[in-house]
Amino acid sequence: MGTNFNIADIYEALADAIGERDALVAGGTRHTFASLDRKANKVAHFLLSRGVQAGQHVGLHLVNSAEFIEVLLGCLKIRAVPININYRFVAAELRHMIVDGDLVAVFTQRSFLAELRKGAEGVAALHTVVYVDDGEGDVPAGELEYTAAIASTSDERGFAPRSGDDLYIVYTGGTTGMPKGVMWRQEDLFFAGLQGGRPGGDPAESVEELVESVVEMGVGMNMLPAAPLIHGAAQFTCWICMFTGGKLVLQAGKSFDGAEIIRLVRDEGIHSLVIVGDAMAIPLLEELAKSDVECEDLMTIASAGAILSPAIRDRLQERLPNAMVMNNFGATEVGHQGAAASEEQSTDGRPSFYMDETSAVLDDDNRPIAPGSGTMGRLARRGRVPLGYYKDAAKTAERFVVIDGERWVIPGDMATVEEDGRITVFGRGSNCINTGGEKVFPEEVEEALKSHPDVRDALVVGVPDPKWMQRVVAVVEPVAGKAPTLEELQVHCRSHIAGYKVPRMLVLESKVARFPTGKPDYTWAKERALAAAGSAG
Repeated sequence: MGTNFNIADIYEALADAIGERDALVAGGTRHTFASLDRKANKVAHFLLSRGVQAGQHVGLHLVNSAEFIEVLLGCLKIRAVPININYRFVAAELRHMIVDGDLVAVFTQRSFLAELRKGAEGVAALHTVVYVDDGEGDVPAGELEYTAAIASTSDERGFAPRSGDDLYIVYTGGTTGMPKGVMWRQEDLFFAGLQGGRPGGDPAESVEELVESVVEMGVGMNMLPAAPLIHGAAQFTCWICMFTGGKLVLQAGKSFDGAEIIRLVRDEGIHSLVIVGDAMAIPLLEELAKSDVECEDLMTIASAGAILSPAIRDRLQERLPNAMVMNNFGATEVGHQGAAASEEQSTDGRPSFYMDETSAVLDDDNRPIAPGSGTMGRLARRGRVPLGYYKDAAKTAERFVVIDGERWVIPGDMATVEEDGRITVFGRGSNCINTGGEKVFPEEVEEALKSHPDVRDALVVGVPDPKWMQRVVAVVEPVAGKAPTLEELQVHCRSHIAGYKVPRMLVLESKVARFPTGKPDYTWAKERALAAAGSAG
C-alpha cells in the first residue's frame, strides 16, 4: 500500500487495525470501523450487481445520515465516483445534475423521490435509483428501497485494486450559479483537502505510518460537521475525522437543530465542532443560554464556508472558554488553506490566515503581491490542486493556469497580504451572496425572476441579515402597468430554483440600472436594496 493514498484503501487499513472503535453515529445508527466497512461492502457489491463500473458516477441525493457515509464509502471501494446533489434542488436543477454529472445511479430519500423522478424523466443513462425510507411521500411500484436492495449482498471485500489517481468529484456553485464538478485525484485531495491525515501536524508519509500512529494514539479526534454532507467541506471533515481514528457524529436530517447539536456535543464527547458562520453560531448560543450545559470535551469550534463575525465569535468564546474558536479557510477547488484564531486578524478586524508556501495572492499579471502593500489581488494555490472542472474546459482554462511552468488554481477569492505574511480574504467576487452558509449567485435568481410574465428586468443582491448573514433581495423593474408582489415572485421562483435562493425581499423600481454595455449596475442595486431594508426597519 505504501504511498498510494486512496481513501478507500486508507479506511480499510484502519478498519483492520481499529475495527472495534466507534466510527460513526447518525440518528439511531452506530457503526464501528469494522461494521461500517462491512455495510459499505454491501453497498459496493450492490452497485456492481447493477452494472456500475469503475469511473462511473453515482449521485448522493441524501440528507445527513448513516446511509450517506455508507454509500459514499461503498462507491469509493469499487472506484465509482460519488457525486453530491443538493437535496433542496427542484426538478430542473436535478436534471442538470443528472445530465451534467453523467449519473448512472442515484441514492435519494423517499421524500425526494417524486422530484428526482421528474428531473430524471427521459434520461436513459440513469438506470438505478434507490431510496432511503424516511416515511414521507408516495412510492410507485417497482422502486428500490435501500435496506432491501443491499440485504442479500456480500459484506466481504474482494474488490479490484485502487489507485491514488482515482477521482473524487465535488460539485459546487460556479460563477453563473450552475453547479460545477471539481475533479480531484484522491492522493492530491488527501494532502491538500484532508490535511495529510493529521490536522495541524505533519502529513503522513505512508498509509502504514498513518495507521501505526492512529493505533499508538489510542484515541482519535471526535468530530461533528454541522453542515450538510452535500457540501465538500463537510465531506472533507468526515474523512479527516476518521483518518485520525476518531468518531464521526452527524445530526441526522434535513435542517440544522441547535439543541440537538449541543446534545450531541455533550453526550458523544465531541472534540471538534465544525459550523458555518453566524447562521449556525447564533442558534447554538441561544441554546447554550437556556441552560448551564457544559461541553467539557470540546476543544475547537471552527467555522468553514463562512466567516464568524467578531461579535458572535467573542460570544462563543466567552460561553465556551476552554474551546478554541476559529475561522477556517478553504474552498472546494483548493482544499484547506488556513485557519485563524480570534486574535489573528487584519487591521480592519477581518480574520487573517496563516497559509503555507503553496498559497499566494497574485496581481493582474499573476505576480505575488508584496506583504503590507494593501493591494488586493486574487488568492491562488499551486502544487496539489484539482485536475479541473468536469466537462467544462472553458472554466478549467480560466481558473487553472500555468505560471512559470507551474500549475495554479485561482478560484476567485479576493485577498490582501499582511506585513507578516498572513493572508486576509475578502470573498469570492463582489456579488456572491452567502445566506445561511449557502452561496447564492445573482444571475441564476435573476433568470428565474425574469421568467415571470410581470417582470421586465431584475437584479439580485444581498443585504446584511442578523440571522442568515445575508438576505437575498430582488430589485425588479416590472412590466408597465404590473406590480408583482413578493409572495407571487417567491411562488414562481420556487418552481425554478431551490428555496434558499428565493428572494426574501422585493424592491420595485421604474427602471433597473445597467451600464451602456448592458452589464448590470450592482452598486446601484445594492444601494436601493439597503435603502429599502433600512426603511423597513
